Amino acid sequence: MADEVATTQLAEIILKRIRSRGDITFASFMESALYEPDLGYYTSPGRKVGAEGDFYTSMNVHSAFGRLISREIGRFWELLERPASFTVAEAGAGGGQLAQDILDAIAEENPSLYAALTYRLIEKEPSLQEAQAARLAQHADHLAWSSPQELSDGALRFTGCIISNELFDAMPVHLVEMAEDGLKEVFVSADANGFREKLLPPSTPELAAYLAKFEVRLMPGQRAEINLAAPAWIARAATTLERGFVLTIDYGYLSEELYTPQRRNGTLLCYHKHSTNEDPYQLVGEQDITTHINFSSLIEAGKEENLVAVWYGEQYRFLLGVGLMEELMKLVAQAKDEQESLKHRLAIKKLMMPEGGMGDTFKVLIQAKGVPNPQLLCMRKWGMGL
Repeated sequence: MADEVATTQLAEIILKRIRSRGDITFASFMESALYEPDLGYYTSPGRKVGAEGDFYTSMNVHSAFGRLISREIGRFWELLERPASFTVAEAGAGGGQLAQDILDAIAEENPSLYAALTYRLIEKEPSLQEAQAARLAQHADHLAWSSPQELSDGALRFTGCIISNELFDAMPVHLVEMAEDGLKEVFVSADANGFREKLLPPSTPELAAYLAKFEVRLMPGQRAEINLAAPAWIARAATTLERGFVLTIDYGYLSEELYTPQRRNGTLLCYHKHSTNEDPYQLVGEQDITTHINFSSLIEAGKEENLVAVWYGEQYRFLLGVGLMEELMKLVAQAKDEQESLKHRLAIKKLMMPEGGMGDTFKVLIQAKGVPNPQLLCMRKWGMGL
């Protein structure tokens, strides 16, 4: 918790808001810190991802990540009996790097699918559309855009797949703590020095209901994050699918591992210039705030909307199943010299290695609607079923 006077413009705005209107939930604070128009972390100018930003995602490590996902998308299309109109909706498409890698690969490796494909970019920040359109100009005839609201209000209906890479970890979460006299919620208050936390009765009965649903028993003093937005998003997005798949890549766990007593302070982390801290009240609007997600909540929310979880496992298992080693051998064979070959090998290692890489930090969940018992590429010998 910050002990000094806030130094960012957004921090001052939020403090003023609290002082005039009263304490807010941590979820409201996080929503403002990340998405306040023009000033939030994701809604303000500046490079967020990559060497010049605050963190890496798998797609920044190597284009092979998108190429491998494109192969599973090709499998989705085949399982849906090769429809003449097939939509890939990417939620949280950002700068368009993943879209570019997927579209480039499908255009090159699967021209029949490419002819049927509409790639719909779902993005909360409208200013990104121009940058995405410029980056993806060679695929212009296959592009469409929608707001998250259009994805969730049932206006869209399509056959295909919805994909996301690190979408849910940046959704606002409620913070709760188990006190001696029962469950409390963390509210954000303000004093002369800046932000202060208060433990107050929960703002909604949904928080206790959520813990009960997943049989979570917090120890006295233990904190946890509850993401009510993620399962609600999955449920709404499922209604847009006539038939198809939802592919989610993010870091998190199933509920029994996420809420273990060993995680006494939860999983909330902040990222700034490739360093991490646990203080969301500093650099407000200038640092990312993330939490590990509860994949169990996505699975359960999907079930209620006829989405069946067909595969869940670590990213490295998924990538191996869809052909990572074949992709690496091809890249090494095509490399112009040993330096380029080494660059490919090190990047692939980062994508898949469990220790010190992204291989087991990130998980993959695939849910299917209207496709009974689908046989996916990731289910090959390297895959791991539910």
